[in-house]
Amino acid sequence: MQDLDPTTQSNYSEIASQSIHFDWALDFSAQTLSGCATHQLTVLVDGVSEVIFDTADLEISRVEVEGLPLQHDVKPKHEVMGSALHIPLPKGLKSGTSVSVAVFYSTTKDCTALQWLEKEQTQGKSFPYLFSQCQPIYARAMAPLQDSPSVKIKYTATVTSVLPVLLSAIRVSPPAYGPIHDGKIVGRDSVSYTYTQPVPIPTYLLAIASGNIIYKPFPQFEDKQWRTGIWTEPEIMDAAYWEFSADTARFLAAEEKIVTPYKFGVYDLLVLPPSFPYGGMENACLSFLTPSLLTGDRTLVDVVVHELTHSWFGNGVTHAHATHFWLNEGWTTYMERLLLQVLHNSPAERGFSYVIGAKGLEGALKEYAEKPKYQRLVINYEVGQDPDDAYSVIPYEKGSNLILHLERTLGGLDIFLPYVKDYVRTFIGKSITTEQWKTHLYAYYSANGGLEKIKALDSIDWNAWFYGEGLKLPVKMEYDITLAQAAYTLAERWDASRSIPEIPTLDFKKSDLDAFNSNQIVVFLERLHDFPALPVAHIKHLDTVYGVASTPNAEIRLRFYNLALSPPTSEAAVHFAPQAAKWVVGDDGSGVIQGRMKFCRPVLRGVFQANEGLAKDKWEKYKSRFHPIARKLIDKDLGLA
Repeated sequence: MQDLDPTTQSNYSEIASQSIHFDWALDFSAQTLSGCATHQLTVLVDGVSEVIFDTADLEISRVEVEGLPLQHDVKPKHEVMGSALHIPLPKGLKSGTSVSVAVFYSTTKDCTALQWLEKEQTQGKSFPYLFSQCQPIYARAMAPLQDSPSVKIKYTATVTSVLPVLLSAIRVSPPAYGPIHDGKIVGRDSVSYTYTQPVPIPTYLLAIASGNIIYKPFPQFEDKQWRTGIWTEPEIMDAAYWEFSADTARFLAAEEKIVTPYKFGVYDLLVLPPSFPYGGMENACLSFLTPSLLTGDRTLVDVVVHELTHSWFGNGVTHAHATHFWLNEGWTTYMERLLLQVLHNSPAERGFSYVIGAKGLEGALKEYAEKPKYQRLVINYEVGQDPDDAYSVIPYEKGSNLILHLERTLGGLDIFLPYVKDYVRTFIGKSITTEQWKTHLYAYYSANGGLEKIKALDSIDWNAWFYGEGLKLPVKMEYDITLAQAAYTLAERWDASRSIPEIPTLDFKKSDLDAFNSNQIVVFLERLHDFPALPVAHIKHLDTVYGVASTPNAEIRLRFYNLALSPPTSEAAVHFAPQAAKWVVGDDGSGVIQGRMKFCRPVLRGVFQANEGLAKDKWEKYKSRFHPIARKLIDKDLGLA
């Protein structure tokens, strides 16, 4: 039985897109992307009579098959999957033949994949901005597609815009990193940008961004053929370049040595405005990043390691559909942490990342206590079920721990890394299921280890890892806690201080954190959260001493609010809830929202539990500043949808 994607209405198993040409125009006034998507499709089943595309809130004006206009049928909208676009095909098509289908259309104001920002929502506040987010199933709101990771496409595009345009592809013209055009004025004069993506990618990696963005190349690394650099608004270029220029190219080169050569030709970063809902998005050739990574100390560059690792695990070897999403994120998180160990020549760095991740996993598993299906690694979605309902760190953390457990069970890195290379070489360019991965794993070690390694694999409780529910991993994982020990000790001192009611006598000072980097401060706050709640006076004093409620580092501030808002009935929660809500929605004097869902969702949930009216009032007033995906999920979090 074929394992079909439950989140698409397309008939990709009968006829599949091989390549697409997009001819687009951006209209910032109307906030629309319009034009034509021309598919080159390959017939997979004799006599297929129609092609079915996924769409969501698109206005379809006409359809052509082999250059001839034809009637089309847009079916009623499914709440999650959108509207199926049915297009008749010539009779008698044979398997292996090709057919061209062009769809002329425009996006609408309900487009979930695109966020159009007013100039006031940008860093420079002089030009509007556009960016996309297509994962997991929102590409269909940007173009008519067979919107499934099981369908990999090459694409070319011509985009006309008054502001510079970036795509998840390689710029052909104007010159990729040179001036746009002599005599052209940004924001007034239209320029046509042409791009090509010669490597087949899943549709969720289609990406576009347009705004007043500039480029700066990173230093070339050794003799590599690929190039890498950064795009930002001019106002934050210096900070962004400093944050990422020292490490990005060497990260990429190090991963090539561990796995296989990088094949996308270009690896650029784009730092987006604050409403971007994720830490990063691994769009081919162009990783999108949140500006919350600009901490000035390079402690959050692991996000870049994660996104570039997707070039192999996700963009290269791709999950077949949402049920197997962990293959993308579990493998990528495992490799990200391995790369940190290699780059720093320190197993402690790897262990420290797992320590931080374990706390996030604990919180996510608790969050889904009433929906235990979403605690699983492999989630068998019903047809039409929204994969975003299950979005959390579980596939990242439980998945990476499974891979780490495999590494240890099989005998360590020397035994496991040759398999990693073979896994990528075998499946790169393909979309696979969990069962295909497991079958390959057994086949590899049968040929390269024999009975001993097969027995080792058989000792793993696969059912518990894939389908287990509850708050614990199937095995107790031990990590190197060397870098966490000082943070643990400080947390224990604070826990012990609860018996001292006279705050002025507490022996804490700002210098307690002098030897800590920001990740160690995160671990200190998370460890303190594991103890019974401190009295409100102690929580206030902690903030007074360390300034954790006013730090520009969002990772630290998130952990402080998690601490202060728990339990939600505490005096500390009542005290800090207004401040936390203002921080998320940008009503704290900064005007900067915390659009990254890692920050805004848990903090608003905490505020909601402490003061429901406050959370709803703040959210309703400022929700228009947030990305459509974040708005949809936070509405659910607050009981508004």
